[in-house]
Amino acid sequence: MQAAPVRATAIPSFTDALRAVESVLMSSGQRTARRNAWNSVLEDRRRAKDRVEAQRVLDQAATRP
Repeated sequence: MQAAPVRATAIPSFTDALRAVESVLMSSGQRTARRNAWNSVLEDRRRAKDRVEAQRVLDQAATRP
């Protein structure tokens, strides 16, 4: 008895599906604007984490004799 053939078709991720819908519904300008906005959000989060870490280091240095 032989095994059934295996299909090599990858199932698209949820993100891929959203991008496909986005490309159909929006013009390229809107897509670019949304991506730029999201990249700005991610960069703001990174800077906020950096600020928290810098403040922690400064607080530790201030408490040392």
